[in-house]
Amino acid sequence: MSEVKEKLSVDQIRDRLIEKLGPSGWSEFLRGFLKSGDFDSIIQFLVKENESGRRFTPALKQLFRAFETCPVDTVKVVMIGQDPYPQPTVADGIAFSCGNTGKPEASLRYILNSIETTVPFEDKAAVDETDRCDLSRWSKQGVLMLNGALTTEVTKTNKHTDIWRPFLEYAVDMLNFKQSGLIWVLMGKQAQSFEGLIGDHHLVITTTHPAYAAYLRAHEWDCNDVFNKINAQLVELKKEKILW
Repeated sequence: MSEVKEKLSVDQIRDRLIEKLGPSGWSEFLRGFLKSGDFDSIIQFLVKENESGRRFTPALKQLFRAFETCPVDTVKVVMIGQDPYPQPTVADGIAFSCGNTGKPEASLRYILNSIETTVPFEDKAAVDETDRCDLSRWSKQGVLMLNGALTTEVTKTNKHTDIWRPFLEYAVDMLNFKQSGLIWVLMGKQAQSFEGLIGDHHLVITTTHPAYAAYLRAHEWDCNDVFNKINAQLVELKKEKILW
């Protein structure tokens, strides 16, 4: 949920958000979009939604947390899902993460269960139950965890997908152009719609979205062995594996 309690102009909100991205290097990397009228339009949309009583999630202060916790020069893996959890106060700005509550939502439960059953012991992090829900521990290892839209209306899904599409396309295009050897994990059809922007100098792994397994009430999510595939590729690239 987000409520803009302080009356700020679009310029002030934009500048504060850009400032938060400074230490991680993303403010410069995404400068072309962040300084554009397209980004102003996104902020104007969110402000109007708030003023109309249509609250959005995650909170504005957590909007760019996926970027803040994963500096641009550390990115090894990019995971893209769909829009944030729509429940109030749950989404924390990192895709699938439930750091605000410490309680895994259905999608995260399927992800954590897949890790438990498929990943070797030595590739799993030793964390307690609450910490397992905060996926900033992956971000800090170079996994950029992006939602297919950075916000959605509280209690509703896919409400802000179109407004965020230009930003996501810009971010994907810049990462594709400026970096090589990234591992892209596209979960579900919404994420897979970005595949055409990714060149052959990267590796793309596709999976269903874990929410689909939840929808089907499946016993487990077909993860396509993604976590082991990521680490195998990182070893091949002589990079440190992810402790899941």
